[in-house]
Amino acid sequence: MIWTTGTVPERVGTNVSSVSDTNSRADDTLTLPLTGERTVPGIAEENYWFRRHEVVYRRLLDRCRDRTVLEAGAGEGYGADMIADVATRVIGLDYDESAVTHIRARYPRVDMRHGNLAELPLDAETVDVVVNFQVIEHLWDQGQFLRECHRVLTPGGALLISTPNRITFSPGRDTPLNPFHTRELDAAELSELLEDAGFRVELMTGVHHGPALRALDAKHGGSFIDAQIERALAGEPWPADLTDDVAGITVDDFVLDPEDIDSSLDLVAVAVKDPAR
Repeated sequence: MIWTTGTVPERVGTNVSSVSDTNSRADDTLTLPLTGERTVPGIAEENYWFRRHEVVYRRLLDRCRDRTVLEAGAGEGYGADMIADVATRVIGLDYDESAVTHIRARYPRVDMRHGNLAELPLDAETVDVVVNFQVIEHLWDQGQFLRECHRVLTPGGALLISTPNRITFSPGRDTPLNPFHTRELDAAELSELLEDAGFRVELMTGVHHGPALRALDAKHGGSFIDAQIERALAGEPWPADLTDDVAGITVDDFVLDPEDIDSSLDLVAVAVKDPAR
């Protein structure tokens, strides 16, 4: 999700030894362009951001087991396809028509639909889980979206949500650094939004660098993330050692930990629609 250059990094596909299993499920030509608004699998220079997103799917996957799941904001579709491994049914929704077309072609197990997240095209109380990873920061009316999630969930159903932590993603700023983001949140703000929409926050945790990534922070001048962004801004080929370090990252290099939530990279919440509410 290196968004600043507007260029697509060189496609390396087979050079990335740890690309998600979802990549092998369709022809390599069925790809979406890397615009900076979403992450896609199979690009070496994008692998850090892809794994940082993928880890949340992996850690929360069991909450989708044997459930009817809506992924609101399906992006490239790899996550919805991953959920299809365990869910009874997966409905995908996205406002981008090119993403809808792509997912229908590449991930046929997903019931993919085109629609606006501010007005979910589903009846009330028809899904058991709503998944919304790295999307709410793109929305203009976040409260309306969360109320819609509450409406379509069955009593006792869960909203699984992740979003960049404003404190660490755009430090010291009220407006996001990422031009695709409308409003970023800290943990207290996300909790307040969820509660205002009628949810009970069951879990608030965060994505952090594990030991290997902390070592890469030290290796690359204190911030592995900044090292990547600086190279993207330069618009020049990446040094081989940086490319290799990024391409070698796996989901196991990230940890989800509720401690020191304000220092987390991304916020991860599980919010429940209580039957009485």
